[in-house]
Amino acid sequence: MQKQGEIIQQLTKKQLTFHLYFTQILLLTIALGLGIFLFDTWSEFWNQFYLSPAILTIGLTSGLVIVAIDIVLMKHLPSKYYDDGGVNARIFTNRNIGEIALLAFFISFSEEILFRGVLQFHFGLIISSIIFALIHFRYWAHWFLIVNIVLLSFWIGFIYEQTENLLVTIIMHFVIDFLLGLHMRKKGRQGSKEGMSHE
Repeated sequence: MQKQGEIIQQLTKKQLTFHLYFTQILLLTIALGLGIFLFDTWSEFWNQFYLSPAILTIGLTSGLVIVAIDIVLMKHLPSKYYDDGGVNARIFTNRNIGEIALLAFFISFSEEILFRGVLQFHFGLIISSIIFALIHFRYWAHWFLIVNIVLLSFWIGFIYEQTENLLVTIIMHFVIDFLLGLHMRKKGRQGSKEGMSHE
């Protein structure tokens, strides 16, 4: 985790952005490749997208609740519990709101397509949630972060099981990543100002 944090600190914003989008394009490519072999028809896949009140009543609400819980925990738990080696701070601190929104959308879209729309659809909640947790390898070195990501993955998977609607989980995932990204940006900028004031 520290090694990844050190590598990320050395990347320019442009290099980091390229790495982030490349990773998500890779996940979409994997989803497409698996989808070609696993789905009998493309309509079987597209039927997971449909407009429903659940997009707001469940997706948006669940996302807001998870963000609220996370922010409360961040305030009351020792900072080491959320220490990912400075990766999230580096990703979000120097971005504007539009950049964070676009990044959060791309991440939520690609990850939900692969993990819920393909893997969970064919292999079930447990397997898709475990693989989801495994790819977030920067959290492995910290028990609290890995428990956090496993619980989150199971909760998103449970929402998908109940609604069978990828738009619900994409919105939920987007809200979580976008709002926590804004929170990290705010914290990162406050930390930078405090650091400058102590110089």
